[in-house]
Formats: sequence, C-alpha cells, structure tokens
Amino acid sequence: MRILHFSDPHVTIPLCHVPFGKWLGKRAIGGVNLLRGRYRLFAEAEEKIGALVSFQREQQVDLVLCSGDYTALGLRGEYERALHCVRPLMNAPKGYINVPGNHDLYAGDTLQEDRFFTYFGDTLQSDLPEYQVDGPWPLVRLIDDTLAVVVVNSARPNPFPWRSSGRIPQRQLLALQKIAGDARMNQRLVCIMTHYTALLEDGTPDSRLHGLSNYHKFLVACAAFRVGIILSGHIHRCYTVKVEASGQQIFCAGSLTVTGKEGFWLFDVRGNYLQATPGTWNGERYELDTTAAVILNIPMKK
Repeated sequence: MRILHFSDPHVTIPLCHVPFGKWLGKRAIGGVNLLRGRYRLFAEAEEKIGALVSFQREQQVDLVLCSGDYTALGLRGEYERALHCVRPLMNAPKGYINVPGNHDLYAGDTLQEDRFFTYFGDTLQSDLPEYQVDGPWPLVRLIDDTLAVVVVNSARPNPFPWRSSGRIPQRQLLALQKIAGDARMNQRLVCIMTHYTALLEDGTPDSRLHGLSNYHKFLVACAAFRVGIILSGHIHRCYTVKVEASGQQIFCAGSLTVTGKEGFWLFDVRGNYLQATPGTWNGERYELDTTAAVILNIPMKK
C-alpha cells in the first residue's frame, strides 16, 4: 500500500477579484499579509499541485490524504480553483480523504455557507457513520484489511486577527476513543489525521495562539489505538516527531507549495513495516529524499 500525504497548498486568487464586502473583519488582515509576502510564497501553488498529480501517477500511489488549508482566505473562488487542481488526485485507486484547515474556515461566511462541504462533500463519506457526532466527524475509512484512516476536525474560524489556534471538540475526542475500542481497528494500522499538529519537531506544543489548544487530550485519545500514526499540517515544515508517552509517530506534511520549503510524505506499508519518505521540490518536479526516510515497525498481529 502506498499513501501520499500532503497539506497546506493555499491556493489563492488575485485580490482584485475579491468582492469588497468580503474584506470586512479578519479577512482584511489576511489580505494585508498576502500583499506583504504570503501571496508571493504561494504564487505557484496551482502549478505545484499539477506536479503532484504527475508524481502520484508516476509513483503509483494507492491512497491520497490531505490535511487541509486548500485556500488562503476561504473564498469561493479559491475553493473552486483548489478543487479543480486536486480533482485528478481523487482518482487514486483507494480513494482520497481530507479535512479542512483553519484557512478553509477563515471567516464566519465559510461556515454559514458550509463551504467546505459544498466543494468537498463527495470526499466526506464514512464507512462507520455510527461514530459521527459533529457533522461528518469523526470520519472513518476502512481501506483494506490492514489499514484504516480516522479523521477529526480541529479547524475553526478565529475572528481575532492575532489568533489562529485550533481545537478538537470534546464530542469528537470521545468518539475517537470509542473508535479505538472497535474490534475492526485491532488488525489495522490506523492513520489518525487532523489539520493542527499536536507537537512541533522538538517535541513541544505549538504556541497558545497558533497551535492545537487541547493537544494533550488529542494525544491521549490517539494513544488508545493499538497501532497508529498521527498525520497533520498547519506548520509549513515537513517533519516527524515521536510522542514519548505513547511511542506513536507524528508526521507533519508541512506545505506542499510554500516557496523554499515544499514538502509532503509518502508512506509505503509492507507487512509489519512502514517506510515514510519525505518529498521535496527540485524547482521543476517533486522527488523523494530517500536519505531522510524513516522506517517504523508496525506489529499488526496481537
């Protein structure tokens, strides 16, 4: 099984195309940040997603995962472009699974119009709907007899411009623990995915204003899975870190498209082993950095 995990492509549209009424509140600050350099950092987002489509085909990827932040300001035009770009990835043999990022829920209108569901609703079907307690979350996909993907949503609108933190609702965490106790998880490697990362690469939590506010409760819930890895984005650096309390590994995919730090993870699951190899951008195409590959033992049998 070959799994591609990417995050934070941040597709933008020309600011002159944004209706005047959409610049009220936090989105005005976001627009200023784009003009001050962020727009330039993601200027080639669409081209780089296209290169990822080529990579996915060349590498014969079975399953594609995205941990959110398709957009910069959560605008309809951005959603439309992002969906157009990633749609070919949705044809992966084992499917396509995703979760919104905080930029996808950037302002109140994104929730009022249920914008993520409008554009990505076809990707939100769960194989275990009995565990859904918060819209489509937690979402569970049973990929085959050896793999499952469990997704919880940690993104939310932050009305204050200085705050971009996330939080997983308690009802989702309780459902996550129930899923861990489901017998169907016992013989599977479980990929637990959300947008916000629980730990930075040095093993410490992100800041209060930028990170996952209830990261500790999330890690406790994840520890209930017998064999699991944790997938995230939000931090625009591709890295992996071990959770000391549980021994589980966190893989942050960074940003697929941010200039100078482009990255993602490619997972190969073979028997009782998982090889995680980071992807990099060479200026023209994506390639694998096999020198930085990580190999984990995943004891599938009791």
